[in-house]
Amino acid sequence: QVQLVESGGGLEQAGGSLRLSCAASGGTLSGYTLAWFRQGPGKEREFVAAITWSGGSTLYADAVKGRFTISRDNTKNTVYLQMNSLHPEDTAVYYCAARRGPFYTPSRQHTYDYWGQGTQVTVSS
Repeated sequence: QVQLVESGGGLEQAGGSLRLSCAASGGTLSGYTLAWFRQGPGKEREFVAAITWSGGSTLYADAVKGRFTISRDNTKNTVYLQMNSLHPEDTAVYYCAARRGPFYTPSRQHTYDYWGQGTQVTVSS
């Protein structure tokens, strides 16, 4: 059973940066796909970015491409989301998710087996 714990959220001004962390425990993540999703106020949860545990493949939502970077540190069993040039529209609860298997349609949230509790990111204008 994989457990995921997010951290790093907070309040930031537009144009600023934040780095989210997702610490995984409960077993090896070899062969897993890790992803970040977010849910803004009054919105449905949406895909943000995904990465294979090997780091060989990544995918980004169009809304964050060029501003956000997903990465992982295998030695720390942690996935990161570096968020630069933040916009007020990035305000959301950010969730980390994990699933076994190949990097196939990683934007589909219903394919993920494990979820963190979420961390709030608020961007002021």
